[in-house]
Amino acid sequence: MKHEEIRSNILHLVQDYYREKFIKKPFIPGESIIRYAGRVFDENELVSLVDSSLDFWLTAGPHAEALENELAEFFGVEDAALVNSGSSANLIAISALTSPRLRDRQLKPGDEVITVASGFPTTVAPIVQNRLIPVFVDVSLGTYNANTEIIEKAVSSKTKAIFLAHTLGNPFDIAHVRDIANKYGLWLIEDNCDAFGSRYNGKLTGTFGDLSTLSFYPAHHITMGEGGAVITDNEDLARIARSFRDWGRDCYCAAGEDNTCGLRFSQQFGDLPPGYDHKYVYSHIGYNLKVTDMQAAIGREQLKKLPGFIKKRKENFNLLYSELDRFNEYLILPYATENSDPSWFGFPISVREDRRITRTELVQFLNNNKIHTRNLFAGNLLRQPAFKNIESRVVGDLKTTDYVMNNTFFVGVYPGLGKPEIDYMVEKFNDFFQSR
Repeated sequence: MKHEEIRSNILHLVQDYYREKFIKKPFIPGESIIRYAGRVFDENELVSLVDSSLDFWLTAGPHAEALENELAEFFGVEDAALVNSGSSANLIAISALTSPRLRDRQLKPGDEVITVASGFPTTVAPIVQNRLIPVFVDVSLGTYNANTEIIEKAVSSKTKAIFLAHTLGNPFDIAHVRDIANKYGLWLIEDNCDAFGSRYNGKLTGTFGDLSTLSFYPAHHITMGEGGAVITDNEDLARIARSFRDWGRDCYCAAGEDNTCGLRFSQQFGDLPPGYDHKYVYSHIGYNLKVTDMQAAIGREQLKKLPGFIKKRKENFNLLYSELDRFNEYLILPYATENSDPSWFGFPISVREDRRITRTELVQFLNNNKIHTRNLFAGNLLRQPAFKNIESRVVGDLKTTDYVMNNTFFVGVYPGLGKPEIDYMVEKFNDFFQSR
């Protein structure tokens, strides 16, 4: 048909456009920027995006449903629900645990959730937004994950959940944390946004918690531009999470479907009239946090590349570690949690305070030489303006968290970097320390 011929011509032109527009330029030391993260894609993502757009399916549709199935299969779990960001995924994960459907395990205002202050703000923000109380424990230098020896001391009669991130792709001590959660009947949520493809005891992170989250922001392991997902192997939690994502509605019909349950006009809910249309019954105070089908079309192509991305991240990390180890007089280098195999998001470095150099001096030098760096996110959230006066509880002190705030940063290991970029980074580290 004529329109199919035109479509084919368009997609061939998109391939040509990619090859002209996005051709990779050779790395030129001192001129090319070495970013801490970035999108890595080829003509397949661009073709898939344009192909999807030609169907003009602007909401979540066939590609979104397919990607959810592919993610669930990748993790070997019951359900993967796409959302519009990793931050939204965290919001949905916490909100799902406030559902009345969970009965005596429902999180209610004033209940406590154990977490860390050294991390990204939207791991903690949903706790506060749901009127729950974050309980902060310190982290450990080198892994930058929660100090698990403190977690059990943090449990009180009000504690109902543990919500921790695998920092920069490095799994936290899941066995210990899972044992604590089981012992006290606590929910466990894994913020897996930085750790897509990481493993612990040979098993993928994101499969140990009751819920876990992913981010598909351009800096992350795969990208859809904006996007994320909530992962669970619990059918009840899956339905609750989707309800919060989809306006809080009680109906679970897929887009474009009606009366999946066969009871659309024959049920009674709350004080609504008998037989009220189930598609307009709301069981949660929800949101609209869905993705578009065009985003999902990109995500499906990115997911195919994930094994190669993971391999490259590990190679870059190992190469950087082997070269930077010579500077351990000045730097504290990262190490993988015992029994883990990280899919590294970045390469965290802490400056030793007793060596008369500062993080600011080092990162300014690197950035002046076109090597991008980032702090370890918020440093200490309790010192951030938005979190300074939140209701919270701290167990022990946050001495290491403050150390991270003052001395820690990370550089990139993402798949867009190769050996020339890594070699140049090492050269600049050497130049800095030689000048000292």
